[in-house]
Amino acid sequence: MHGRGVFAAAFIPKGTRILEYLGERLSHKAADDRYDGHDVNDNHTFLFIVDKHTVIDAAVGGNDARFINHQCEGNCESVIQYRRVFIDATRDIAAGDELGYDYEIGREKDDPPNVDEIYACRCGSPQCRGTMLWPPKQKAVTRRPKPQARKSRRTESKRRGERPRRRA
Repeated sequence: MHGRGVFAAAFIPKGTRILEYLGERLSHKAADDRYDGHDVNDNHTFLFIVDKHTVIDAAVGGNDARFINHQCEGNCESVIQYRRVFIDATRDIAAGDELGYDYEIGREKDDPPNVDEIYACRCGSPQCRGTMLWPPKQKAVTRRPKPQARKSRRTESKRRGERPRRRA
C-alpha cells in the first residue's frame, strides 16, 4: 500500500455503489501540463482517466475515493457510467476491511525501463502480479527454431488448386 487507504465503517453488501470519484475534470493536455514538472519516479497522483477527452484530478476538489488503494484482487471495482466514475463493491465487505480495486494503469510506448518498479504493487494478495500496470508484463519466451522441412516442388497453394496471392 502506498497511501492512507479507505476502510469500511460498516458492512457493505456486494453490488453496493459506494461512492463517486470526484475532482476537477480537465482534458488530458491540461492534466499533462499541470504535472509537467512531476518526478517521473513518483507514481502518486490522483488522476483518473474517464475517456479519451476527460481526466479527473481528485487532488483538486476530490473526495475520499482518491484514497482507495490499488489491490490486484480488490473488493471493489471502478465503473464509468455517463462520463462519471463510481466505486462499487464486488463482494461483501466487512466493517473495518480496507477498500481496494485494480487500478489497471495502462502501459505506454514511452514508459521508462523501470516503469514496473515505479508502479510496483504491495497489496500482499497471493494473486499479486507485482505491478499496478495493465496488462501485466509478458515474460520473454525463447523459442527453439523449427526444423526445416524439405521443400516440395509444388507450393502448398498449387496443391490445393488456389491461385497465388499477389504481394503489394
